Amino acid sequence: MVRKAAKSKSDENGLPEWAENEIKFANFKEYDTINRTGYFLDINEEKKKADIQLYEPLPDDRTIIEEIELSEKINIKDLLKGFVYEYNIKISKALLSEQVVELLKTKFQLDMQEIYKFDLEDAQMMNIESDLSENTMEEEEE
Repeated sequence: MVRKAAKSKSDENGLPEWAENEIKFANFKEYDTINRTGYFLDINEEKKKADIQLYEPLPDDRTIIEEIELSEKINIKDLLKGFVYEYNIKISKALLSEQVVELLKTKFQLDMQEIYKFDLEDAQMMNIESDLSENTMEEEEE
């Protein structure tokens, strides 16, 4: 009688362990630094990460970044959800091996050659309300 090898949970429900490890330990290289505006959806003080919604898309067309790493120079306690910020975002990317690219195409119908990592270098709250109230007062004076 031949015994079947036990499948790992990640192999049954998602990526095989070898592919998961390649992605987890990917060699990211700095790709670009960009400025975008948006607001915080969630802030995790314990992990020093946040979820942010952007008004202008990233180079890969996404407008939400989940669990972006927060720079050490950012004081997390000063960050507020729902307020508009100007973000300075460092983008790093890592190329995937041909085996992982093929696995993603065949098993998940994903056409992906690289993965991205985002780091929030700076977040400056924008003073949107005062700009609006100044315009309103000017209109009322006319």
